[in-house]
Amino acid sequence: MIKKVSVNTIQKYKDTNERFSVLTAYDYSTAKYLDEAGIDIILIGDSLAMVALGYETTNQVGVEEMTIFTKAVAKGVKRAMVVTDMPFMSYNIELSSALTNVCNMLKNGANAVKIEGCNDHILNVIKRSVECGVPVMGHIGFTPQFLNTIGGYNIQGKSFDATLAILEQAKKLEEAGVFSIVLEMVPEESAQFITENLRVPTISCGAGRYCSAQVMVSDDMLGKFSEFKPKFARRYGDVKSLILECAKQYDYDVKHGAFPSDDEVFKLSEDELKQLNIHRGVKC
Repeated sequence: MIKKVSVNTIQKYKDTNERFSVLTAYDYSTAKYLDEAGIDIILIGDSLAMVALGYETTNQVGVEEMTIFTKAVAKGVKRAMVVTDMPFMSYNIELSSALTNVCNMLKNGANAVKIEGCNDHILNVIKRSVECGVPVMGHIGFTPQFLNTIGGYNIQGKSFDATLAILEQAKKLEEAGVFSIVLEMVPEESAQFITENLRVPTISCGAGRYCSAQVMVSDDMLGKFSEFKPKFARRYGDVKSLILECAKQYDYDVKHGAFPSDDEVFKLSEDELKQLNIHRGVKC
């Protein structure tokens, strides 16, 4: 039996100074392949708002959509931990609705959720979620759901004081019960300092080489999403070009009668064909 990655596995990685990998997935087949490849955590990121649904920002995706994608991804995963991003305003207003939304993700296949931010309300949501049996991944540094109040895609922790402020947030998250923390768009020296002063592992999203793990959007990694490429993303493939090439060849074959071939169609038996031809008035 395949041993499932759990919060204990993730903490063991931290304790033994072993790196682990995180990638996003939004559908069954992609999740299945990432799981087979050995990815440790598969994140249904709210990045799907932009790369899968074509929205302008991550804030436009809702609980219902995240639930659908969570169900699909969970069905394809056997080993990896499945983590779902809690979308914008799904946990920000009132505690009982936040807990309902959080628990809903686990009921639909997630093993944990990710929550952005670190204000008093969010810390309380995290604490109560963990008490309810829901593992929570924290997310600080640049937090996309707070894009409008942050004032843009700005690097966080660019000074000594700012680094200490993020570390203070991280310690509050740790105290609230998170099992890991995403650091996004933080200088790697700052991320290294923060990582060294935490018990739980950190996950770098553009936070350099010294965190416990790295996370990327799979569509960036595969070269499928081409509108822009973050500085911290590396393209390991060119799926966009592959899709274009295959689609163009298919279009040509269809329009020139090359698809389908004789091997790609179903045939009637000889007796049935004779009856059909008689009906059509064709001499046999």
